[in-house]
Amino acid sequence: MTPGTVAGEVPLEAFATVVAAALAEDLAMGDPTSARVEGGVKASLASRSEGVVAGLPAVELTLAEVAGRLHLGPASFEARVDDGSRVAAGELLGAISGPARVVLAAERTLLNLLGHLSGVATLTASFVAAVDGTGAAVRDTRKTLPGLRQLQKYAVRAGGGRNHRMSLGDALLVKDNHIRAAGGLAPAVAAAHAAAPGLPLEVEVETLEEVAEALGAGCELLLLDNMDAATMSRAVAMASGRARTEASGGITLASAREVASTGVDFISVGALTHSAPALDIGLDW
Repeated sequence: MTPGTVAGEVPLEAFATVVAAALAEDLAMGDPTSARVEGGVKASLASRSEGVVAGLPAVELTLAEVAGRLHLGPASFEARVDDGSRVAAGELLGAISGPARVVLAAERTLLNLLGHLSGVATLTASFVAAVDGTGAAVRDTRKTLPGLRQLQKYAVRAGGGRNHRMSLGDALLVKDNHIRAAGGLAPAVAAAHAAAPGLPLEVEVETLEEVAEALGAGCELLLLDNMDAATMSRAVAMASGRARTEASGGITLASAREVASTGVDFISVGALTHSAPALDIGLDW
């Protein structure tokens, strides 16, 4: 995956749910500031900095939801780019036209969602570029904002990344606290397999001893947590031909390529969804 295309379907239902919740907050007491504004407006949606766009479906959905809540005529949105597109500073993303009251009431919600999701896509694209040519894929985590998981993971795909689990039930991931609770790695893996034998299983390991134990237990995907590059390289060599590997733990843009060069199959980056700065996008009349 590279910026310019978005893998998987657009989660329109999730967009609609988030838009409705956001407007329930913003329009809880109406919009008295704009209540007496009359007439129509034409506005341009533009990026004020370079980045990768994600979240354009939120624009039309927000405009429609506001129009319905205010009992006004519809506003239209004509996109000039697609989600997954890299845009330059000042580039036009689309044009909006319709009742001024609708556009004024919708402005902050649509900019919040579009800016945040484009920020996630932009940061993801930076990590993807940092590891280009190494063979490692960049993946997200479940470190997402409550209620925004589907949209944030969609934005990761728009930036060229891949999704890890969408929820706890998608796959088995045995982590350090599972191991402690079960009294060891092997019993934790056995318990997880027994609970859901048909699901893929990944186990978190922190030492080479745990790597050996996980391989002995038949684990096919190892999460190499907070290992230095030398230890990680040895872990990858031990797992070669027996299990895939995923690096995790404090990976930054500065360290991503060194981590990827150890030969891991995946790099998981929680920052993609919990710390991405919003892309600066403006609505200009």
